[in-house]
Parts: sequence; structure tokens; C-alpha cells
Amino acid sequence: MFIDSLNNWYIRRSRDCFWAGDRDAVNTLHTVLASLCRVAAPLLPLTTDAVYRDLTGAGSVHLDHWPTSDELPVDTDAELVTSMDEVRAVASAAASIRKAQGIPTRQPLAQLVVATPDAESLRPFTWLLQDEANVKSVELTTDLGSAGEFVLQLVPAVLGPRVGKDVQRLIGAVKVGDWSRHGDRVLVAGREMQADEYTLRLVPRDHTAAPLAGNVGIVSLDLDITPDLATEGLARAIVRGVNEARRKEGLHVSDRIHLVLDAEHHDDVRAAIARHKDYIAAETLAIDVVIADERLTEAHRLELADGRAVYAGLSLRKS
Repeated sequence: MFIDSLNNWYIRRSRDCFWAGDRDAVNTLHTVLASLCRVAAPLLPLTTDAVYRDLTGAGSVHLDHWPTSDELPVDTDAELVTSMDEVRAVASAAASIRKAQGIPTRQPLAQLVVATPDAESLRPFTWLLQDEANVKSVELTTDLGSAGEFVLQLVPAVLGPRVGKDVQRLIGAVKVGDWSRHGDRVLVAGREMQADEYTLRLVPRDHTAAPLAGNVGIVSLDLDITPDLATEGLARAIVRGVNEARRKEGLHVSDRIHLVLDAEHHDDVRAAIARHKDYIAAETLAIDVVIADERLTEAHRLELADGRAVYAGLSLRKS
């Protein structure tokens, strides 16, 4: 959980800060990694020692003292931590919907809807949700009923010994909807149920939605991909492929390139390149983007989500 939070959230979300030389971002990562090395030193003696030496310039991590809870970084803003946990949960639910429906992460979608009782707490982070879910807009609502419904199921093995023959009556009451929920209390046919006598699940109304852990809400996506969104998705896929080609070529992250793209006979791909040429150039550090009229003889094959390909020719700009 910790490594996932560090690598797949903090480091990934802070890349622009690192590249910009943000000292706070760099210092935070440095402190976390140095503390991690000290904690993990008994389990990974050689690896942590090598990393710790490079990080701190110290002689050895094994010569430093074991960290205590008093000196390790602590959460000083509990409200912010809670909000970030909720944001990550929403982003994860949105990703699960995409995966279930076979929609690539880089394909933009129109809208994300978050239905949860404390939806307003997410208002300051709609920009982050928009970026993480790759959507054009985010709607927050407290109306859970618009996205799903609670489904109650009794546990006969627990309930039976307590109520005897009444267990069948209570099960029947649930089936006909004779139950209610009041905060943390659940009543079936007038009887208040104990926590271990039932399970309560928040079930989405359709395949466009997914529940949040703990039955606290539902996340849904507008899965209608318009022509404009499809075009933007193609451009994003091309950017990803070109940047992968840059890595294969061994280019530095700041190297500027000339970029030639061969979309073969795919008119929609050519249109996507032409429409989003400035975006492709900015994201790949290309000083120019040229659409080839003929097949490139030496080029990188960029795989698109639908199995088609674009071919890219990269050349380093001479100073």
C-alpha cells in the first residue's frame, strides 16, 4: 500500500514538479526515500545501503540509527489526507469502469459523476479528478439513488439461532422490500438487525458505474465516445507512441526533434494528427510535425488501441 501510494500516486502526480525543480517536491521525496531505506535496512541490507549512500552521501545506512515514530514524517493535515484518499478511490473506480468496458485510459470521455453524501468535500479537487479520469467535466452529487440502490442480504447462519423460526419471515420481508435504513441502523419488519446479521451492498444501476469501497458512493462515466473525443483519443495514443520511441532512441527528456508521421491510408488518423498537431508537438517536444505522403522506410511502429498502426520517423534537431 505504501509503495503504491508513493510510486503510483505521489511520484507520478509530481513529475512536472520534479522537472521544474520544485524544491519542496524534491525534498519531500528525498525525506521519504531516506526514511524508507533506514526502516527497510534489516530486510534489504545491500539495496538500501546503496540507495542511502547516493541519497545522503552518508557512509552507510547501517551506521545510522533506527528511525522512531517521533522523527518520521507524520500526517499534519488529516482533512487533506482524507480528501486525497477519497480522490484516489474515485479515480480507481473510474479506471475499473474503463477496464471492464475495454476503453483505454488515454481515450477522453465527456463526464465523470460522483454520487456520495460528502460530495462537496471533493469540490476543490475536481481538476485532479478530471485529469486522473481523463474526462472533460466532473459532476458531484449527493443523490445516491440516481446512480444505484442498496441491496440487503441477511445471514441465516447467524440470524437463525437468535430468532428461530422467525428467520424465514425476516428473509421474506427483505424480498418484498419491508426493510429500511436509518444511518447505521437497519430495520427488517420492525426488528433492528445486528451488524453481523446482514450485508448491505450499494449496487450501481448499470454498467457505466462502479461502487466506492465501504458503500460510501457510486462513480459513473459517460461512455459515449463522440467523433471529437475519438479524434483526441487517437492524438493521445500517438503522443504515447512517439514518447516511447524517444526512449528507445535514447533521447534526453529535453531533446527537441523533427517528427514525421505516416498514417498510411487511415483518413481518421490523418485528420486527428492535423487537428491536434500543436498538442502532439508540445507533448513530444517536436519543433515540427509532418504528415508523410509516402510510406516511411525507417520508422517506429506506433500501435493504436484498435490494432492499427502509425509509423513515426524521429530525428534530433541540430543545434
